Amino acid sequence: MASRTIAFFPEGAFGPTNNCVGIGDVLRRRGHRVVFIVEESFAGTLEAQGFEERLMRLTPKPEVEEVPGQFWKDFIRETAPVFRRPTIEQLEGFIAPTFQAAIDGAKHVDERLGEIIGELEPDIVVEDNICAFPALLASGRPWARIVSCNPAELKDPDVPPTFSGLPAADRSEWDAYWAAYRDAHAAMHADFSAFCVERGAPPLPENEFIHESAHLNLYLYPDEVDYSRARPLGERWHNLQASVRTTDAPWELPAPLAGGDEPLLYLSLGSLGSADVDLMRRLVATLAGAPCRVIVSKGPQAGEFELADNMVGAEFLPQTSILPQVDAVITHGGNNTVTECLYFGRPMVVLPLFWDQYDNAQRMDETGLGVRLDTYGHEPAELIGAVKRLLADEPLRERLRTISRRLQSVRGTERAADLIERAAAQP
Repeated sequence: MASRTIAFFPEGAFGPTNNCVGIGDVLRRRGHRVVFIVEESFAGTLEAQGFEERLMRLTPKPEVEEVPGQFWKDFIRETAPVFRRPTIEQLEGFIAPTFQAAIDGAKHVDERLGEIIGELEPDIVVEDNICAFPALLASGRPWARIVSCNPAELKDPDVPPTFSGLPAADRSEWDAYWAAYRDAHAAMHADFSAFCVERGAPPLPENEFIHESAHLNLYLYPDEVDYSRARPLGERWHNLQASVRTTDAPWELPAPLAGGDEPLLYLSLGSLGSADVDLMRRLVATLAGAPCRVIVSKGPQAGEFELADNMVGAEFLPQTSILPQVDAVITHGGNNTVTECLYFGRPMVVLPLFWDQYDNAQRMDETGLGVRLDTYGHEPAELIGAVKRLLADEPLRERLRTISRRLQSVRGTERAADLIERAAAQP
């Protein structure tokens, strides 16, 4: 295939960016020009991995220099108290403000994004965002949408409400949640839809803040945990099953933990969830007295808490190099981590905080592939007990091994690259 210019435009957070990096790496190795459109706070991070960058801002420039993803880290820290509330109460306190922040960013960057697309003249733009960017649709360029969150985001009468964490088998609370969801977003949706039209893009679909691409739409969720739908997704939708990058550096367990006999756990609440220092301290204290070894992804507040003697960790860790080495995972339930755990066949305890993490936690629990706990309300013994049950469940481990073998044979990043190449080649 002829070399193409392929632009990736991920959300300004590590999860969507890492997912795009995995796919972009495949396309780059196939000889395509791969360019990342990223926030200024990410400047240099994609170049360090061999990609071109084009920089933009979602907010006015601050007086002090930012670190990658600082916009969302600040936002999460300010709204963190809402994480202790039921998901229906998070709609007003967190979900709607998050959408509003994303919309404000889309409005702020619209002119600059149009300039970047005009300069690059990409054969296709691949975006992974939670809201529309009118400049992209108004450009007339082919574009692909990636949904790297839980597929409950793709609404359906038979799928539990988005961000609710409600069970698939019990619909008693669905209607009340959907009513609250619409109430929380109606005025914001109308305003942003009008902005999209004003800037040359189509109006927004009902109850959606982003359009479906007429060219290509991708999501990633293994069949073993995906939802049954009343209305199957259209022919332009493709499930990658999993999309696991191969760009992480190798990692070896350092002394004194290397060679130990105790089970090896991996604790990660993601770059945003780990910013809750009090929660991280509590989890460290719980696991300090457990008969296990623990690898801790400490996150952006790494200097604010200490690890116990049975632990090692750092601010950033190469997750996909660590997961094959551990026995179980304690996670916030981000979609990348959940699908990567399944890809490597690792059982998980899920402690959800926000967004689709509740949907993933519920899905892992109700499909029997993990345990969902109340993140702030669980007792230490509950966490230790959940880990012990997962480690002792041999039928579960065999089931996970079967899922892992299938997912690793699918090669999601390669399939994504094939589909993007095909969409880029169409007139």
